[in-house]
Amino acid sequence: MPGRSLLLKLLSAVIVFGAWEIAGRIPVSYAFPTFLESMWALVKLTLDGTIFTAYAETLKPLVVGIVISAVLGIGLGLWIGLSSKFDWLFSPIFVVMQSAPLAALIPLLVMAYGIGLTSKVFVVCIMAMPVIVLNTSGAVRNTPSTIKEMGRAFLGSERDIILKIIIPAASPIIFAGLRLGISAGFIGAILAELKITPTGVGDIITYSRSIADYPSMYAAIFSIILLAVLFLNLLERVELLLFKGHNRGYVSD
Repeated sequence: MPGRSLLLKLLSAVIVFGAWEIAGRIPVSYAFPTFLESMWALVKLTLDGTIFTAYAETLKPLVVGIVISAVLGIGLGLWIGLSSKFDWLFSPIFVVMQSAPLAALIPLLVMAYGIGLTSKVFVVCIMAMPVIVLNTSGAVRNTPSTIKEMGRAFLGSERDIILKIIIPAASPIIFAGLRLGISAGFIGAILAELKITPTGVGDIITYSRSIADYPSMYAAIFSIILLAVLFLNLLERVELLLFKGHNRGYVSD
């Protein structure tokens, strides 16, 4: 099965990149380069060190924002899921945050915190945290009551029930929320660089577009997608390592 899964992923990549190459050769637009042109541009950006310098800037708000979103998001989600009062008080806030056009808040953040690191971290957090909080609270709230009652019947303390029953049972949805939140965080990091100050990968995208160097622009976009995919796969490995041996079906029962 693992070999088959890898084969399907490779086949999917071949289809997508093949379609990209064909669309670039037609071409669908003069501003749409081929896959090979974009990859060659990515190689050049890598060899001259431009991409590493850019990521040194992009990763600062991204990593800080994702760590804050993950820690606070899971903590708040557990709190909201375990308490109906806090659910009533805080859930509407995050529902509104998830559905609102948060990019419109960027000018307000710039006015309040300037154009430095703080504003960019806030953008990552407001993009990533709502989905983490809502997935975590929903997973905790929907943990089957039967297994919680079983834990109490075996004289488990509330702490034991939370740590040994609720969190393992809710972990599939929690980690699904983390993956979605981290994906939104990557979007937020690039959005901040495009809307606040053109630094890092956002600077490559903006500058390449301004001089019509479209292969470099698409190479920069491809690199951030590739990094996000690698990060999400790493998160899946961490999930399997942390919860190895647990029944993964509780929350969806």
